[in-house]
Amino acid sequence: MTNDRIVQEIRQQLLGVSELYSRLLLIVGLAGSGKTASLREFAAAGPHPIINIGEEVSRALLDLNERQRILQLPKLLDEIASLHEEELLILDNTEILFATALQQDPLRLLQGLSRNRTIVASWFGTIEGQELTHAVPNHPEYRRYPVRDLLLIAANAHGTGSNCGWDEEA
Repeated sequence: MTNDRIVQEIRQQLLGVSELYSRLLLIVGLAGSGKTASLREFAAAGPHPIINIGEEVSRALLDLNERQRILQLPKLLDEIASLHEEELLILDNTEILFATALQQDPLRLLQGLSRNRTIVASWFGTIEGQELTHAVPNHPEYRRYPVRDLLLIAANAHGTGSNCGWDEEA
């Protein structure tokens, strides 16, 4: 099963992560690729807390105006993570970090969180060659990062994907 493979890969990747500057491991895949199920299975064996970032960040941003949301998001994200004393946190539903209105660099936010704790996070996108992507070119949320120095696990069996499910016309 794909979930078992991903859980095993998470365990393997985490063996030396404590010595890295950024202790971030991304589980990369499209909708239905098994990211959430694998994270839940890994968490249950831990036990490690799973934080629904979309839900928690949305709640934290409710009372803020647009400018405050942009300025406060990194601090709010750190406060959400700090509510948990565990050394390893699992973050799921991270798509809110890509919202164009928040004007953030999602990878940088996650890397910042992972300097003081180990973070295993879902990433809705693909690994294409030497690039980590989110969305498709011309989509407002499109992001592309070099995979160099990133710890990644492809949730889909082949580790690649061409269409992330976004409308290419958007």
